[in-house]
Amino acid sequence: MIPATKPLNVFLIEDDEIDVENIRRAFRESATPPNLSTAKDGQQAIEMLEAGEVPRDRLVILLDLNMPRMNGIEFLGELRKTERFARSPVVVLTTSDAEQDKLRAYQHNVVGYILKPVTYPSFVSHMKTIEAYWRLQEFP
Repeated sequence: MIPATKPLNVFLIEDDEIDVENIRRAFRESATPPNLSTAKDGQQAIEMLEAGEVPRDRLVILLDLNMPRMNGIEFLGELRKTERFARSPVVVLTTSDAEQDKLRAYQHNVVGYILKPVTYPSFVSHMKTIEAYWRLQEFP
């Protein structure tokens, strides 16, 4: 059972509108859907974080790697340079199964690397698992 008393904020950084909608729909199936903010690329995400447009309390970032302007690895490099967001939990959610991408992501201290599911039921299952895990976590 997922504790509903702890609000969860999810920041999805994803350029594929179909994936954004699948994730949004999957979270809506939750008893207590997390607050969801979205950005289309790493540059927009950095700008939103710096402007305070994304809630920082109990924040989990879901990050795609292959995006225009600023890709996921570049975003991680910028994020980890800032004192305010250096320890923010980031889960990579991508189609890339490349070993190099996994290594580079983990070098930037991601907390997980998940391959995007192919079917919608798998998306729902993955999002429920991610949400359940992060609702149980104690944030500083």
